[in-house]
Amino acid sequence: MGAWGYKPLESDEGLDVVDFLEDYIQNNAESNHIELSEVINAMKLEGFLGKSFDEIDFLFDISAMALAELYVMYLDTGKLYDAEDEFEKIHSINVDEESLKFILRYLNDSRAEVPDADGIREIVVLWRESECWIEWKSNLEFLYNRVEKEIIHSLK
Repeated sequence: MGAWGYKPLESDEGLDVVDFLEDYIQNNAESNHIELSEVINAMKLEGFLGKSFDEIDFLFDISAMALAELYVMYLDTGKLYDAEDEFEKIHSINVDEESLKFILRYLNDSRAEVPDADGIREIVVLWRESECWIEWKSNLEFLYNRVEKEIIHSLK
C-alpha cells in the first residue's frame, strides 16, 4: 500500500481510480455528464471492484472508497476531482439509488470489518497497524454518512 495520507485519494490505488476515471471519461463521455452506474460497471470489468460482495479484496475496498471520495468532492465543489484535463468536461454526474447503495455496501463492509475467506479484511488490518488508524476510520465514517445522506435525499 503506497499511501501518504489516510484518505483514499492519498494512495497509489486511489490515484489508479482517478486515472481509470480519466480514461473512462475520455473514451465514453459523449456529453458533459457521466452515469455512476456505468462507471461502476466499467470498474467491475477492469477489476477495480468485485463482481460480488463475497469477493473481498484491498483494491476493491479502496476503489469504492476513492469513488465515494470523488463523488463527495463533486457534491461539495461541483467539480470532479481537480477539474483539469478530462475532468473539466464533466458538469454533472447522474446517480441512481442502486449505485449509491452499492458504494455504501462496500463502505459498510469495511466499517463492519466483514472478513474475507482468510478471516480478515486486509484494508482494515493495514490501517489498524498504521499511525493513522483513527483518522482513516473517521474518514471512512464520514464517507459512509455522506453517501447514506445522498440515498436518503434521493428517496424524497
